[in-house]
Formats: sequence, C-alpha cells, structure tokens
Amino acid sequence: MINKSFLDPITPGEILREDFMEPLGISMNQLSRDIVVPPNRISEIVNGKRSITADTALRLERYFGVEAQFWLNLQS
Repeated sequence: MINKSFLDPITPGEILREDFMEPLGISMNQLSRDIVVPPNRISEIVNGKRSITADTALRLERYFGVEAQFWLNLQS
C-alpha cells in the first residue's frame, strides 16, 4: 500500500517572499514603503492571512516587472 502525504499549498505570500523579496534582499517594511502600502498589508500577505487585491497586484507589477495577473492567478 502506498502512503500518500499531502502538503499545504504554497501561498502567494510564500512566493512573494521566497522568489522575489529574499533574493533581492527586500524586507517587508522596505517593500511596503516602496509600493506605498501599509506595512501590515505586506506582512499579512507574506504570512498567508490576506489575499492579494487587484490594487496590490498592480503595485507589485510595477515594482517587480511581473504582470498583475500573475499575482492574482496565484490565488486560484
């Protein structure tokens, strides 16, 4: 019999942190200042407690050069 274990899905916040912020050495506070959003918004996204809104996706698009639709699609 095969034992299958399931992992929790990766959240958009994990991708933001691990694939974008950490490689560039960007802190949550720095990102929030740079894209002009409250620091708690980035913290909540990174910690999986908040989804990425269209507004935040557009800000991330301008900052990282990755289409807003990418960020929104991570949630589906």
